[in-house]
Amino acid sequence: MKVIFSLIIVFVLLVLFSQKVFGQKRYTTFDIEAPQLKVTKKIWVYLPLGYEKSSESYPVIYMHDAQNLFDAKTSYAGEWKVDETLDSLKLKVIVIGIEHGNDKRLDELTPFKHEEYSGGNADAYLDFIVSTLKPQVDLKYRTKTKAKHTTIFGSSLGGLVSFYAVLKYPKVFGNAGVFSPSFWFTKDIFDYAKKAKKSKAKLYFLCGDSESEDMVSDMERMTKILSENRSDCKHLTKEVIIKEGRHNEKMWSQQFGEAVLWLLK
Repeated sequence: MKVIFSLIIVFVLLVLFSQKVFGQKRYTTFDIEAPQLKVTKKIWVYLPLGYEKSSESYPVIYMHDAQNLFDAKTSYAGEWKVDETLDSLKLKVIVIGIEHGNDKRLDELTPFKHEEYSGGNADAYLDFIVSTLKPQVDLKYRTKTKAKHTTIFGSSLGGLVSFYAVLKYPKVFGNAGVFSPSFWFTKDIFDYAKKAKKSKAKLYFLCGDSESEDMVSDMERMTKILSENRSDCKHLTKEVIIKEGRHNEKMWSQQFGEAVLWLLK
């Protein structure tokens, strides 16, 4: 019996090892024209375990910076391990990762211009997601299409644009994961939030207390604006500050699963 058990353990380890070494992946990719940005975008797709054998429809998470989500080889400074995390939690959700535009990343992910760094092309980027990408995703995959089942998620500039997206498109995005949001980029985002219609979206804010000098205070300022515009009793906002947390994929990866669990419940 011990020999059989040992052989089973060895077999499992070999399977896991082969998946890592020989590149068996839990995601696929496709290219799509983005006329709003005048480029072709590469899209990464994660389908939940059992998708092929099921007839169910699933909620969808749209995520920025796809290069950093699934594969350490394509990431800038480590991956989020999105596929491993969702598999381990057995969550029934589709993830659509949108590759950033490399030198155009700052333009795509910022809704307002910065006096030094410029940017401010997020309206075109979000129009691509809403008008071009989402219709194709809903056509190609079994998705739950309503806003309450559609989440937008990102970190840093991706956190900034995700927050902007739920305010600009409340009928499209009903939830947002806002990690380490770059609210420093322009104070116009605070004015935009104050003037926006009362948001019904679920928002999960997270940052570390060892990031930039203003990260925590900026995030708290934004959640305060939200609390003034909507009732806290509905528990639509969650704010998490990670002790000694830094501005990197390691922290975001470690906190991703808990954020998704809260957003999808």
